[in-house]
Amino acid sequence: MRKCLAILSLMGLVLLAACNEQPGEYVQITGYAQGGNYTVKLNMKGINVPVETVRDSIDALVVQIDSTLSGYNKKSLISRFNAGEKIPANPMFQDMYRIAYRLWERSGGALDFGAAPLYNAWGFGFKNSTFPTDEEIQELLAKSGMGHLPAELPVVDGYIDPAPMGYPSLNFNAIAQGYSCDIIAHYLYSIGAKDMLVDIGEIWCDGLNPSGQPWTVGIDRPIDRVPGAEVADPQLDGVWSSEGKPAGIVTSGNYRKFYIKNGRKYAHTINPRTGYPVEHNLLSATVVSSKNAAESDAVATWCMVLGLQAAQVLILGDPSLEGYLIYTSPDGSLQEWASPGFKVIKE
Repeated sequence: MRKCLAILSLMGLVLLAACNEQPGEYVQITGYAQGGNYTVKLNMKGINVPVETVRDSIDALVVQIDSTLSGYNKKSLISRFNAGEKIPANPMFQDMYRIAYRLWERSGGALDFGAAPLYNAWGFGFKNSTFPTDEEIQELLAKSGMGHLPAELPVVDGYIDPAPMGYPSLNFNAIAQGYSCDIIAHYLYSIGAKDMLVDIGEIWCDGLNPSGQPWTVGIDRPIDRVPGAEVADPQLDGVWSSEGKPAGIVTSGNYRKFYIKNGRKYAHTINPRTGYPVEHNLLSATVVSSKNAAESDAVATWCMVLGLQAAQVLILGDPSLEGYLIYTSPDGSLQEWASPGFKVIKE
């Protein structure tokens, strides 16, 4: 389980997809994407669709997601929108935008999908960083953010045109991978699937694994790692059990993507209300949502913006959420907090 800022760039995935048989009626469908792999584990019992059709349908969905929502695909709809280009009023793009706008309102601006210029300025968006000055940050705050965008993007003759309004650029990284899991899970449910695990950087699972047990997911111990370096044997802080229930599970943390400048660590979590990377003792937030994986994805990032105490309040205030927070105590040791319904097995 991991939190990657970029939605996977999935072009070329179809040729590399594979379907591997598992014990019983389970299959595993995998594919390679720039930035990582995706995996779908599925019980085919009761499903009358050939497994090859399931694989091809998943491939088509991930390519559609990439061509619509990936900021790293220069020809995607979001990239074209950010370049000021008129784009077709695509249902997936519009759906994502509506979700993003509601989350911005709900979070009081802690989640801001119109703050892409800020993420770019710090080097955690779609462009290289130049390390912004305080004056540049203030300028970006004044002209970016969802507050400069409407609740519904206007559609004229079937197109959305950002140029006349001078809309700020968008960045859906805090929900795109979770949303991708939900799109694939929705397809699997539609063909009668009951036992599944969808892993596209973030995870949605339901039912039981091939051993007839609830799905389990490891929780990384948040130890700073050199960005881009491979970790052969990551340390786990514990293992979460789904108890066979449908759930999205996502971890967000500042231990994978950061940089050091002048002896100071700059983490990838930007507070869009201040324009600066967060500085608090919360190292990682693992969030489980019974609603969908996009919710888990968004709330995990939201927690990392808020910090420990406010994140606890957020999780405990929503019955559809459970959470596991890892933080540093005043003496520098790692400490954990789990909400009452978060089922974790300590290693």
